[in-house]
Amino acid sequence: MKKKFSYRSFPDQFGKFGDYGGRFVAETLMPLILDLEKKYKKYKEDLKFKNEFEHLAKHFIGRPSPLYFAKNLTKYLRGAKVYFKRDELNHTGAHKINNCLGQILLAKRMNKKRIIAETGAGQHGLATATVCALFGFKCVIYMGAKDIKRQKPNVLKMRLLGAEIIQVKSGSASLKDAMNEALRDWVSNVENTFYIIGTAAGPHPYPMMVRDFQSIIGKEVRKQIFDHEKKLPDSLIACIGGGSNSLGLFHEFLDEENVKIYGIEAGGKGLKSGQHASSLLAGKPGVLHGNKTYILQNKDGQIKEAHSISAGLDYPGIGPEHSWLKDIGRVKYFSVKDKQAIEALKLCSKLEGIIPALEPSHALYFVTKFAPKQKKNHVIVMNLCGRGDKDLDAISNLLKI
Repeated sequence: MKKKFSYRSFPDQFGKFGDYGGRFVAETLMPLILDLEKKYKKYKEDLKFKNEFEHLAKHFIGRPSPLYFAKNLTKYLRGAKVYFKRDELNHTGAHKINNCLGQILLAKRMNKKRIIAETGAGQHGLATATVCALFGFKCVIYMGAKDIKRQKPNVLKMRLLGAEIIQVKSGSASLKDAMNEALRDWVSNVENTFYIIGTAAGPHPYPMMVRDFQSIIGKEVRKQIFDHEKKLPDSLIACIGGGSNSLGLFHEFLDEENVKIYGIEAGGKGLKSGQHASSLLAGKPGVLHGNKTYILQNKDGQIKEAHSISAGLDYPGIGPEHSWLKDIGRVKYFSVKDKQAIEALKLCSKLEGIIPALEPSHALYFVTKFAPKQKKNHVIVMNLCGRGDKDLDAISNLLKI
C-alpha cells in the first residue's frame, strides 16, 4: 500500500522544504550547526528534556493558553464563529517564549552559557532575556536602532532582566540588520555561545526546531476546539513575519485537508508602493540568513528594505517552510496594510476588551473581511500571538482617540 503523503514530514535530511531551506553558513559555523542538529534530534526524544519543557511550559509560561470565543466580534461581523488562540496571555506577552524555553533547555545540555538573540518587536528579545535570567546565563540582544525607539517598554524590560542590548545602526536599523550582527557575533564566539533564533528561518535545523517548539500552539487548539465545537476548525488564520507563530498554529493541521489555512503578511503602505514586508507576495527566491527562501530583492539580487508599522513583521524574508507551502498551494497568503491593522486593533479593543499587538492585528483585519463571507457554522481560529501594550506609545498619534 502506497504511503500517504504528509506535509508534516518535512524538512528532508538536508533541511529542505522542497527547494527551500538548507544551510548557507560560514565554514566556521558548519560544525556547530551539525552538532546542534544532532543534539536537537537526541534531546527532543529524551524523556527528561520533554518533562522539563512541559513542566516549565505549564508553571512558568502558563500553558495551555485559552482558546477564546470572540462572541462580540462574531456578532458584529455576522458571519463565521471567531476564536482567538490567546498566546498573548503567555508569560512575557507573546508566543516567543515557547521557542525560547525549548532552545535554552537545549543550550543548557550543550553547556553553552552565553546566549545571543536578535529582536524586532522586542518580544523575542524579552523572552530570551527572561529564560536567561531563569537559568543564570549571560544574555546579549541585538536590536535595530529604529526598533529600540519604537519598542521602549520591551527595551526597559530586557535591561531589567539583565540583558545587554547592542544597538544596530546599519542598513534600515531593524530586524534584518539585527540578525546580521547576531550572526557575526556567533561566527566569532562559536565555542561558548548559543544563538536563539526567534523565528522559523535561518540555517537548518532552526526552521524545523523553532516550528517544533511552537507547534504546542496547534496541539492545544486541536484539543480545545473539540471542547467548544466538537469538530476541527474550518479555517486557521495567523500573521506572518518570519513565520513562527503561524507555523505553530498551522503545523498540527497541515494534513487535515478540510482545514483551510491563511497566512497574512505585512502590506505596509501597499504592495504597489514598494514599502511593505510581503516577501511571499512580492518577492522571489534567494538566500538570506543561511537559508533559501522568498525574499525582497532588486533585479541585481540585493536585499530591499522592508517596511511595516509592526516591528515584528518588518523583515524582507520568510521562513523556508512558508515558501514551500505557498508554492504547493497548501496555505494561501494575503497582505494587510499598516492602516488596516490599526483599524483592526481599535475594533478588537472596543468590542472584546483585548488590545492585540500590531502583528496579530494584521491577521485580525483579514478576519473582519473573511468571516462575514462564511456561513454561521464556519469556525475560524486566529492566533492572537501578542498583546498590544508594547505598541501603544509608538502609534499613539495614529490612534486618533
